Amino acid sequence: MSDLSDRTLTEAPAPASTRHVDAGDEGYSKDLKSRHINMIAIGGAIGTGLFLGAGGRLADAGPSLAIAYAVCGVFAFFVVRALGELVLYRPSSGAFVSYAREFMGEKGAYTAGWLYFLNWSTTTVADITAAATYAHFWSLFTDVPQWVLAFIALAIVLTANLISVKYFGEMEFWFSLVKVAALVVFLVVGIWLVATSHDIGGSTPGLANITDNGGIFPSGVLPMLLVIQGVVFAYASVELCGVAAGETENPEKIMPKAINSIMWRVGLFYVGSVVLLAVLLPYTSYSSDQSPFVTVFDKLGVPGAAGIMNLVVLTAALSSLNSGLYSTGRILRSMSLSGSAPKFTGVMNKGKVPYGGVLFTAAFGLAGVGLNALMPKDAFELVLNFASLGILGTWAMVMICSLFFWRRAQDGLVERPAYRLPWAPYTQIITLVFLLTVLVLMWCDGGVGRTTVLFVPVIGAALVGGWYLVRGRVSALAATRH
Repeated sequence: MSDLSDRTLTEAPAPASTRHVDAGDEGYSKDLKSRHINMIAIGGAIGTGLFLGAGGRLADAGPSLAIAYAVCGVFAFFVVRALGELVLYRPSSGAFVSYAREFMGEKGAYTAGWLYFLNWSTTTVADITAAATYAHFWSLFTDVPQWVLAFIALAIVLTANLISVKYFGEMEFWFSLVKVAALVVFLVVGIWLVATSHDIGGSTPGLANITDNGGIFPSGVLPMLLVIQGVVFAYASVELCGVAAGETENPEKIMPKAINSIMWRVGLFYVGSVVLLAVLLPYTSYSSDQSPFVTVFDKLGVPGAAGIMNLVVLTAALSSLNSGLYSTGRILRSMSLSGSAPKFTGVMNKGKVPYGGVLFTAAFGLAGVGLNALMPKDAFELVLNFASLGILGTWAMVMICSLFFWRRAQDGLVERPAYRLPWAPYTQIITLVFLLTVLVLMWCDGGVGRTTVLFVPVIGAALVGGWYLVRGRVSALAATRH
């Protein structure tokens, strides 16, 4: 089989009627509205990585964590902006897998899809682990084993996800609304605490908490560089709005606004929150065992405030889990109908949900339940590193697809939409260099990070071996389409 896509190439921009058609885009309902997409975009930029992961990373890197969030946020925006340009060119529930199929052939689609699955199958484990960790905050659940709580979280979100995309959209809308509202409240309360110099557990908020505790880089620049691998995980869901575009009415009107808003949200919610956390308490007050937001309210001594904030961060974990099951279900269906994923992952139910792919991802979540039973203290950090590999691979594939798209536009084979990734092709190249740098930093970090990088050849070998297993079916289905 040729590595070229089955798209008809002409010397002039191809009209809509001859554009690549992906079988994986058929059968979906267009039930996601503007408010859903906007909140999905917000929810994708505010997740478990901020609410739980920021505590441990603040303890490691100090206030310089804000710089790491800002830098990673810029590259996350480039990725989602590149994906947005492709979405405006051709909306697809298969998202970058579908674009990889068009511009890079079936091998590209196969690689992009399974790297994305690596991302979300491991993130699913991270999310149910985070949910169980949050639940232990309340005395009612203290004695309940972590693996039991992880299983309950998975069962609840899975059930809702299987009903219909409308239920997913509504659930994600309210999950995201809760997260945004909580962060707004935290920012308002935090600014008031700083302005009034209100005591927080024996500490007075202000710049002195930074200057008197080693400054912005209390342990040097290296710790800030090393936490970037975890910070990348915090932005893991930004590409979700691109997947959701395939089930959206009028994506050409909704998507640009939703994507453009990501940048200022990153600046306000991520960078702003971390700066405020560093000003409110010395960085040594935070730990990986507790959400930094819960730490502040706990030390503040406001009755019930820490419990409410903990409920919010539990919502963030469930939101991320909800998103992961949704997106992998769509990606796996696109792959299944081309032959590069198990056939049952392409099956839809009456609610037009690709339940085979959703259940396949949930099965890996069950493996995470077992991981929580065996090593409850290390489960989150362990899967976090593997999720980061999937994220790096997914983002790289998005930018490579964008490069191929730009190249074809230069050759007059396609026409770029008015909504474009700025400064192409330099933006794609710089982003790819950044992603490679993150991989190097993971190696330099030693420990679990280095072990994770050592698995890169194993993952590569698994992808190659898997391709040889499925290529016969892929070729047969491609011949049928032709």
